[in-house]
Amino acid sequence: MKLNVLAFGIAKDIFGASAVEVEMGDAATVANLKTALEAQYPRLKQLTSFMIAVNNEYADTDNVLQQRDEVAIIPPVSGG
Repeated sequence: MKLNVLAFGIAKDIFGASAVEVEMGDAATVANLKTALEAQYPRLKQLTSFMIAVNNEYADTDNVLQQRDEVAIIPPVSGG
């Protein structure tokens, strides 16, 4: 299945775009997606952490993804 992955903040700079398309196998999990993205975009590993949101909610690593899911990479934020 093809997933459209939205990028925000530094993730957008790492991807070089505000969204990328990632090919995943059926029954892929959030953990599988994270591994695939880090392999394709090694600079993601340099972030202290980043979250993956699916359908506007932070997702657990064992969540199974569906082709129509809205997936977003949420980089760490800081503020004061």
